[in-house]
Amino acid sequence: MEQRRATLAEIAHAANVSIPTVSKVLNGRPDVAPGTRRRVQTLLDERGYTARGTARPAARAGLIDLVLRDLGSPWAMQIIDGVEEFAYRAGFGVVVSAVHGRHRSRPDRRWTEQLAARRCDGVLLVLSDISTGQRGQLDELGIPVVIIDPAGQPEADIPSVGATNWAGGRAATEHLLGLGHQRIAVIGGPAAVPCSRARVDGYRAAMDAAGRRIPAGYVRAGDFTSPSGYRETNALLDLTRPPTAIFACSDEMAWGAYEALYERGLRVPDDMSVVGFDDLDAARWAVPPLTTVRQPLTEMAGMAARMLLNLMDGEELGSHRIELATPLVVRHSTRAR
Repeated sequence: MEQRRATLAEIAHAANVSIPTVSKVLNGRPDVAPGTRRRVQTLLDERGYTARGTARPAARAGLIDLVLRDLGSPWAMQIIDGVEEFAYRAGFGVVVSAVHGRHRSRPDRRWTEQLAARRCDGVLLVLSDISTGQRGQLDELGIPVVIIDPAGQPEADIPSVGATNWAGGRAATEHLLGLGHQRIAVIGGPAAVPCSRARVDGYRAAMDAAGRRIPAGYVRAGDFTSPSGYRETNALLDLTRPPTAIFACSDEMAWGAYEALYERGLRVPDDMSVVGFDDLDAARWAVPPLTTVRQPLTEMAGMAARMLLNLMDGEELGSHRIELATPLVVRHSTRAR
């Protein structure tokens, strides 16, 4: 009977190292300690391990996979534009797909099989992550991964590109405080998503630095969509002492807030100041134009694509985590209290 082929995960467990470290040894990468390299290589030799990826042709297929949680949002379109523009200049095509499944936090099991079938050269994940098993499969296939705005906490050696979410959340709140608002509420995204937590933490830090107590019910949890902004704004307006300003942690939630306020006969900014986060293209055309924190989505996407291309070329990255600045863009949805 033919002996079962050892897996990358089993080699990593026996060597007491991570799967990516084993992959680096297999690929001859220099950034592995000599002792670790010898230990891993001995196990590879003893178990007769050969990477499945060695059977792949050396020539590139010319394809990058871009995986997003939601294809229908304006946010996603800016990411797609940034990746496609860079890929076009580099001579690559882009395969765009959405995460399927109940929780939509990571691609399903069939995804890696599809990648192997079309001989994808690299993967960009947006607001998503991958399981340890999927990471092992991609390493075996020799497919590098870069994450844009991770949905969870990525492994330290998985490159990622994000934005200064905490600083952006603090800047939005300080802007409202500077206008004289004392009752400032925040509508965050999902609590499990790091960028959402960072924005809300920035809000808390600004309120604390200003000596402002945050009333009960002023910290709301949406899901970055307009319906959740609408819902949570109505909940804020139903409080005994509603806020005079709202920091919505996405532009789409800010537009939901606009709708809720309009239905209550309240005007922005006369009755309520509103700040968003993202600076989507439509923010400047809202009525009134939305004050927001600019998240450089197109630049983030281009940076991630550039990092991915470097990995595909076998180059070392200067940093595995890059964060781009998030400046405040003041328009007409905020005014002095």
